[in-house]
Amino acid sequence: MSVIAEENVRGTGGSVFKEISADNDEDNQPTEIESLCMNCYQNGMTRILLTKIPFFKEVIISSFTCPNCSWSNTEIQSAGRIQDQGIAYTLKVKSKQDMNREVVKADSATTRIPELDFEIPPYTQKGSLSTIEGLIDRAVEGLEQDQQLRNATAPEVAVKIDEFIDKLKNLKEGGFTLVIDDPSGNSFVENPFAPQKDEALSVSHYKRTPQQDAQLGIKAEDEEEKPSNDIDCMRNEVLTFNTNCPECNAPASTNMKLVQIPHFKEVIIMATNCDDCGHRTNEVKSGGATEELGTKITLHLTDVSDMSRDLLKSETCSILIPELEFELGMAAVGGKFTTLEGLLKDIKDLIVSKNPFTCGDSSTSDRTEKLKLFGDKIDKIMAGEMDVHIVLDDPAGNSYLQNVYAPDPDPEMTTEKYTRTFEQNEDLGLNDMKTEGYQE
Repeated sequence: MSVIAEENVRGTGGSVFKEISADNDEDNQPTEIESLCMNCYQNGMTRILLTKIPFFKEVIISSFTCPNCSWSNTEIQSAGRIQDQGIAYTLKVKSKQDMNREVVKADSATTRIPELDFEIPPYTQKGSLSTIEGLIDRAVEGLEQDQQLRNATAPEVAVKIDEFIDKLKNLKEGGFTLVIDDPSGNSFVENPFAPQKDEALSVSHYKRTPQQDAQLGIKAEDEEEKPSNDIDCMRNEVLTFNTNCPECNAPASTNMKLVQIPHFKEVIIMATNCDDCGHRTNEVKSGGATEELGTKITLHLTDVSDMSRDLLKSETCSILIPELEFELGMAAVGGKFTTLEGLLKDIKDLIVSKNPFTCGDSSTSDRTEKLKLFGDKIDKIMAGEMDVHIVLDDPAGNSYLQNVYAPDPDPEMTTEKYTRTFEQNEDLGLNDMKTEGYQE
C-alpha cells in the first residue's frame, strides 16, 4: 500500500487537488466509476472530481447519472478537516447578479431566509456546490415533490405551500437576506470582489457548542465535562444525582440548584420526582452559615394578593397564627421555597387531609369536626376573608418572606432580630460547637 505525503496531496508540485480551470487539462479530468442506480437498480456512471475552489479550500465533487431512467444526483464533500471554529455567512442579496454567486453548502450547514421565516435544517440535504439561485430552486423542488398527494389528502395545506413556493420564486429578483451557518466551518459563499472586501457579505466565526461537537462526531455526547471551580457556572447549572424515592424506594433522580434570593441570601433548592409512583418532593437548604441572631417575621394579611408572596421556610423555622391559636414547630414541615398560599396549603394537608387520626377506628366526631373547622379557616385566610397575622420564627435566621415594596420597608411586615436562648442554641447544636481554639 502506497502512502501519499501531505505535501504531495496539497502541495504546489504534484497536487492531487487542481484549481478549477477552463483549460482542457488531462490531469484535471473527473474520474469515472460505473455504479448502481438506486432508482432503477441498473448501472449508471459516477464522476468524481478533486478540485480546489479559489480563496476557499479543497473539495470532492461527485455526480451520478443513469442513462436508463435519466435519474441524476450531485454531491459535494469537504476534503479538508473540520475547522477549529464554526462559520456563519450573512449575504444581502440585492440584485439578480447576486443570484449567480457560487455557494458551497456542507451537509452540516443550516440555511435561513429570515424575511420568509424559512430554514433548511442541517443534515436534511447532502452537501452541494451550486449558486444562490440553485439553492432556491432545490428548495422549491423539495416542496413541490409531494404536492399532488397533498392536493388529494390535505388541500388547505397544499394551497399554503403553493403560496410559499411563489414567495420563494419571487426571491430571484433579489431583496432578501441569506444566512448559512455551518459549525464545521466548511461552507463557503463566493466573494466576487476578492481579495477586496464585499460590503454585502459578512463572515463571522464562532466557538462550537458541545451539542454541535457531538453532531459533528468530534466529541461523544455523553463525554463528561471537566469539573469547573467557577461559582458563576454552578449558579447557572442544575446538578442531578441518583437517589431513592422516599415513598416506594424506587430509583429516582434529585435535581439541585443554587439560587440567589433578592435582598436575602443564597439557598440550595432540591427537588425529587419519582417516575414509578409519581411522588414529588422539594426541599430547601440554606447556602450560608447560621446567623448570629434569630429572625422573627410578622406579616399582617390585608389582601388576597399577599398569598403570592415568595416565602423561604428553613427546617428550623416555626410558624404561628395567633388568631387561630395555632403553632407549628420547626421540625413539622421541612425546608420549603414556595408562596404564602403554598405554605398554608401544606399546613392544611398536614393537619387535616393527611392526619391519620381523622379516619379509621381512631377518629372521633369531635376531633374530626374541629379539624374540619380549622381547615375551613385556612381556606378563608387564603381567600382573604380573615384578618390574621402570620409569624415566621427562625432562631437560625435563615427564613425569608418577600417584601413587595423592596427596597422600601413593607408597612404590613415587621422583621425582628433577637438573641437566641440557651434552649434554642441547644436545639441547633451550637452550645457544643467550638469554632475557635479547638486545638486546645
